Amino acid sequence: MNTLTDLANTIEERAKADPESSWTAKLLAKGPEKCAEKFGEEAIEAIIEAVKDNREGLISESADVLFHLLVMLQSRNVALDEVLNELARRQGTSGIAEKASRPKS
Repeated sequence: MNTLTDLANTIEERAKADPESSWTAKLLAKGPEKCAEKFGEEAIEAIIEAVKDNREGLISESADVLFHLLVMLQSRNVALDEVLNELARRQGTSGIAEKASRPKS
């Protein structure tokens, strides 16, 4: 196991907890929209730290982004393994070719 997988497993367990005893459970109880909003806030904070060239801030905010991404995935019952499988499927394909292969919307 790795740290990200361990964190995803912890979030899955905390999803079952009492929202009064767990920040993760409390956030999940507010619904997928709130989880997505929180992910977006953290992503913006990471962007700000990157623009400011604040290495330590970027590291810290990136950890928050990963945590809140996993919470958002949990809120929609998407497993980290599903995302990792998609990344594995794309491995070895150029980003330009991968993007061109996506269905047009």
